[in-house]
Amino acid sequence: MAELDMAEYLGGYARMLAEVSHTGRRPTRTELGERGALGERAAEAGHSLRALVRGHLAATRSAWPDGARGSSVGGVLAAVELAVDAFAEGYERAQRLAVRQEEAARREFIDDLLYGRSDLGRLAERAERFGLVLSHAHAVAVAQGPEAFVDTAPVTRRVESALIARFSGRRILLTTKNGKLICIAPGDQEEVLTRFAEQVRATGDCGRVAIGRPRQGPGGVVQSYEEALSTLELAERLGLDEPVVRAADLLVYPVLLRDRQAMTDLVLSALGPLREARGGAEPLLRTLEAYFESGCRAAEAARRLALSVRALTYRLERVHQLTGNDPADPLHRYTLQTAAIGARLLGWPAREL
Repeated sequence: MAELDMAEYLGGYARMLAEVSHTGRRPTRTELGERGALGERAAEAGHSLRALVRGHLAATRSAWPDGARGSSVGGVLAAVELAVDAFAEGYERAQRLAVRQEEAARREFIDDLLYGRSDLGRLAERAERFGLVLSHAHAVAVAQGPEAFVDTAPVTRRVESALIARFSGRRILLTTKNGKLICIAPGDQEEVLTRFAEQVRATGDCGRVAIGRPRQGPGGVVQSYEEALSTLELAERLGLDEPVVRAADLLVYPVLLRDRQAMTDLVLSALGPLREARGGAEPLLRTLEAYFESGCRAAEAARRLALSVRALTYRLERVHQLTGNDPADPLHRYTLQTAAIGARLLGWPAREL
């Protein structure tokens, strides 16, 4: 910031006060426009408005017209008010423009960063301005809720304030994208993303938070971000109850879907016959899921489904009859459990494969 030289921003001010005092006229539109332009210039130079107003008051005292009395005093004071107001309006106008330009630059950087656009070297240079060192590893957490997150929302500001208060010296970037709240943090600082998830969940406006794995280099942010998005979608497909899910904990599922056609064939061959059951495949598939999730304990699975143990045992026997695979047999169990997971990932039987 340059040292404040009030003379640069007071051109014509003393002369205007003198003429107002002698003639009783009001400041002209041109004079007020000049004051506004000087206010814009002062804002662009980075001077504080408080110091500038103080400088105007000091200049008013020094340039107070000799012999100003009665009505002329009121006219001079009115001219001072108009002049300072025009100057402050110009100052604020320049500041609003600067904020819009800064926000546009930030949004452009976020888009390039999260979509993997732009030259990576140039992107790394721009990242320094926003507190990121892209040569290091980074991890990304993504929160989604019933309502879209936006930068100006109170919940966004509360989460940002909480993170700054706790991790003021850390290189953290908080932003929104496509209605989701996103936190980017150094890959070796897992506590930042954990705290982010806690704060978002505490607001009550969040459905789930997904955390991607740390990734290295300029492209690491977009890789972790895309992984977090995929984890959110995967958690939705699986119907997970956990409010915070980590990509590292769900790695087996993308592996299962890597050969989609093979998984489709497994689901249809192992579970397809369940569609012949009364009520369709859905009740028996939910029974298999509850049975496997309860560690193959019939009593626990029955409790989860609000069934009697006898009813649950009947359903498992029906699965055996229709598919030829016995849920109680270890080898058959692996086939049925893998197929049940695949069915959930593929949306079967609600969705035809």
